Amino acid sequence: MSSVPDGSLQHLFAELARIDLRIRRQVQLWQRAGQDPSDAFRGLYISDAQADALLARPLAAHWGDLTAPDPAEARAWSLAEGELAAQAAALAESGRAAGRPPRLELLAQAFGLSRFEVDALLICLAPALDLRYERLYGYLQDDVTRKRPSVGLILDLLTPPGPERLLAQAHFDEGAPLLRHHLLERAGDAGQAGLLGQPLRIDEAVTAWLLGRYAPRPELAGARLLSPAEPPAGCLLAPDVCAALSEAARDGAVLLFHGPDGAGQTAAAQAVAAWCGRPLLSIDLGPATADLSPLAVLRLALRDARLTGAVAFLNGWDACLEHGAVPAALLDEVFCHPGPVILAGQAPWQPAGVERSRPFLPVEFPVPGYARRRDLWRHFLGHDAGTLDIDAVAGRFLLTATQIRDAAATARDQARQRGESIQSADLFAAARAHSGSGLASLARKIVPHYSWEDIVLPADQTALLREIIAAVRSRPRVLSEWGVGAKIAPNGGVTMLFAGPPGTGKTMAAEIIAAELGLDLYKIDLSTVVSKYIGETEKNLERIFAEAASSNAILFFDEADALFGKRSEVRDAHDRYANIEISYLLQRMEAYEGVTVLATNLRANLDEAFTRRLQFVVDFPFPDEADRLRIWQALFPPQVPRAPGLDLALLARRFRLAGGNIRNIIVGAAHLAAADGQAVTMEHLLHATRRELQKMGRLVGEEDWPSA
Repeated sequence: MSSVPDGSLQHLFAELARIDLRIRRQVQLWQRAGQDPSDAFRGLYISDAQADALLARPLAAHWGDLTAPDPAEARAWSLAEGELAAQAAALAESGRAAGRPPRLELLAQAFGLSRFEVDALLICLAPALDLRYERLYGYLQDDVTRKRPSVGLILDLLTPPGPERLLAQAHFDEGAPLLRHHLLERAGDAGQAGLLGQPLRIDEAVTAWLLGRYAPRPELAGARLLSPAEPPAGCLLAPDVCAALSEAARDGAVLLFHGPDGAGQTAAAQAVAAWCGRPLLSIDLGPATADLSPLAVLRLALRDARLTGAVAFLNGWDACLEHGAVPAALLDEVFCHPGPVILAGQAPWQPAGVERSRPFLPVEFPVPGYARRRDLWRHFLGHDAGTLDIDAVAGRFLLTATQIRDAAATARDQARQRGESIQSADLFAAARAHSGSGLASLARKIVPHYSWEDIVLPADQTALLREIIAAVRSRPRVLSEWGVGAKIAPNGGVTMLFAGPPGTGKTMAAEIIAAELGLDLYKIDLSTVVSKYIGETEKNLERIFAEAASSNAILFFDEADALFGKRSEVRDAHDRYANIEISYLLQRMEAYEGVTVLATNLRANLDEAFTRRLQFVVDFPFPDEADRLRIWQALFPPQVPRAPGLDLALLARRFRLAGGNIRNIIVGAAHLAAADGQAVTMEHLLHATRRELQKMGRLVGEEDWPSA
């Protein structure tokens, strides 16, 4: 720490010395008025002599009127105060000449404070720096419990008796600068005393700033004051955004940054602050409004921006919206603030109901397009990008610039932990990790563990699944680079329907697609989403898609039969509302910038108008004997010990079962064999098959049952 005294502190102490002189003079006057400092009961009762003295005082007078010093003494006090004022003025001039004006002077200029208001602030500052002033204020107010200066004491110290004293009370109105900007606060219950008896205290953040540091109030605990250095915005911001912001900064516009979190708003705000030559004060309004009203939080935030001379960057502005609009009182505060203001939130809006004293410029920060995401990945990966599949990860993950920066760092850390260079798998894992995770509370995440070798389908269905994967992989190029998205397919999502009996491989196919694409897979049971109450189904779907918007995940809607029916058959009001629910789901699927899969057991329940809106429909037929044998062979893990003579062909021929049932039988037989302490035998398989058929409600007579 430097041993050279801070010029601002020297100036502050010089100003406080002048206030200290006034306090000393007031103590002397108080003592001359007959107050006995040694009286143990002083302040606890009012004597007859004190009552007479009070009655002798004229209106709006103080003890000095009755105990005024002689002219020579008054001149001495005045000369002493003049010398201290001259010292403070010289220190202020020295600071200004060095390009470092004192903080107290900057504060007075920022809030338009008069000399009287600055002195009132200093009187309240004194006990925050030296506790002896608490005792002195208690003495001067004839009450040892009153450790803060009251309005009356401040007037005693700063004003002569008469009309000027009465008029000076206006400085302590709620709309006056000292209280409006929370430089001073009432320290007691306003209902318990009149204005003159109200104790005042200086805000702790103001005290900290005068002492040379920024320490926000607890309500703004997350506030950050960033130095006015040129930010690395060139890589985080698109060139057209930079140009618009530079122009707006010169015009003094109020800026609204709207878009998803992490889309470069903070970097843009730092760029604006750099162009303005100011620090950036970043404040998240969301947590702060949990304890205070939005108006109170906004006033504190703008107060701190004035205090620090910073560009106010107010994030989480959506917390201030009421029915999609901003209350006029908040807009007045924003437009009346003399410095640059940047508001940031997710939703766009326009100010209404107030007179705009300066321009208002909304700036959208969308998720970057495919080409921009690709450039960002390459920028943040640097020389590591050469051998990686940047096109694939940029095409499948709709990440903001900040998310891409963080994901690149995560991928680099993962590779460093292994002692290897970055692999494409690291990029996909990092991109998944930095995607939104809000779906976890609304859907079940499925970790893919199946591959093409595990699924058994007719050749045409297998080819169609591979075509779907190829379509997702080529989607960015087709939609963005080839211009198909602008003309034919404006919606970037991929929608598909999996239809077939239970256990025929629909979930397995979804897992394989997720594994091939490197995407997370979330399963939503539509039977738990559909509600009998009108409108509730749409609300449930809205929550799911709202959280999914930032997840970059495949959405697998199972049990679609709970929602879909013959849409043309409208027999009553419930059928009409069911059609509304279906239409809403289709709209959200088409708008979702990702992959959505619907699974149904009953293809016949879906009409052509529905299937026409889906890009792919995959039928999962019930397996024939040859496919059942392939399923038996594919699902039997090679690690499971098998006794000689297992006749899987017999099981495939005699029992018409879907893949899900066959899987259950293999698991059951393995448990039976483990309990017997031997390899899986035909007897174990037949016993497990019997149990599975019983569960399905299908009975096979003993005469038809094959022998082990």
